[in-house]
Amino acid sequence: MGGTEQDFVKEAFDTNWIAPLGPNVNAFEKAIQEKLGEDIHVAALSSGTAAIHLGLELLGVGKGDEVICQSFTFSASANPISYLGATPVFVDSEVETWNMSPNLLRKAIETRIDAGKKPKAIIAVHLYGMPYKVTEIRKIADEFKIPVLEDSAEALGSTFNNIACGTFGDIGILSFNGNKIITTSGGGALVSKNKNHTDRAIFLATQARDEAPHYQHSNIGYNYRMSNVLAGIGRGQMQVLKDRVSARRANFLYYREHLEQFAEIEFLDEPVGYFSNRWLSCILTPSFETREQLRLALLEENVESRPLWKPLHLQPVFSDTPHFVDGTSETLFDRGLCLPSGSNLTSEELERIVTTIKTVLS
Repeated sequence: MGGTEQDFVKEAFDTNWIAPLGPNVNAFEKAIQEKLGEDIHVAALSSGTAAIHLGLELLGVGKGDEVICQSFTFSASANPISYLGATPVFVDSEVETWNMSPNLLRKAIETRIDAGKKPKAIIAVHLYGMPYKVTEIRKIADEFKIPVLEDSAEALGSTFNNIACGTFGDIGILSFNGNKIITTSGGGALVSKNKNHTDRAIFLATQARDEAPHYQHSNIGYNYRMSNVLAGIGRGQMQVLKDRVSARRANFLYYREHLEQFAEIEFLDEPVGYFSNRWLSCILTPSFETREQLRLALLEENVESRPLWKPLHLQPVFSDTPHFVDGTSETLFDRGLCLPSGSNLTSEELERIVTTIKTVLS
């Protein structure tokens, strides 16, 4: 917490404005809008997953449709596809950003069109805060007239060519889950340059209640709106976002500086024009065996680390779905390790982590 969150939460209690909607929700949405750009509209929701669900529905995804999704990501990127009765089509990563491969995206689209199943949408993810290949993905999407849902759950504070991540898709989503760079405990947002999208999202997120003096519903709705209390936390968190990004980037620089002597350890660098919030600091080791040696050695020192995301096309729940892969994400999963990356890591803690890694590698 940054320190001012309790002021906004206290305001909610003092005014007895606890339930969904209220001044904090409006102010939190405005703060996000000011961060992302004045032409952006925001709907604060209960989670990033809820935002993806509503985003797909707004893009017309329904039962029997197919949606292309990055395979190298958390399952929440793809689960809402199944909520709607659609089928995910997974696309592998490229090595420069670890995000969706434009070449495999094109192959997936052309193959599915040839099979009579033109994809209804594309879910592209800014993995670990690193922007995906925005220009290439957008060009392909426009060529085939397929909308992009931009999963920016891990990338608040990241930019591509000085433009905020979350603003490149037809619809973008953010997450404020407890592990994200800022948090509202649980929460998310749907953002778009199209105000009709955010207005519709708010309507659906509040149980799709029609204009009437009584409760009347012509659409299936959801209980997806953010509460006034949690939005108060978000208002305080937005005030320290810049500091949080600086702290995460400092973690990454510390790891790289103190481990660069080991040629077998690789880091994900920022291509020209890319700015990552470095939500998580990740390394690539030479092999699965080395990755596990490091992970277990850190665990022995009571330091949690974790393998990179297991590709979704390898997950049991998605074992029967179409996928277009070349082995990139599988290699990243086998060799990659997420290191402690919290914004409040101390220099002593960072030194202890690095010393353990050096001991193993030496």
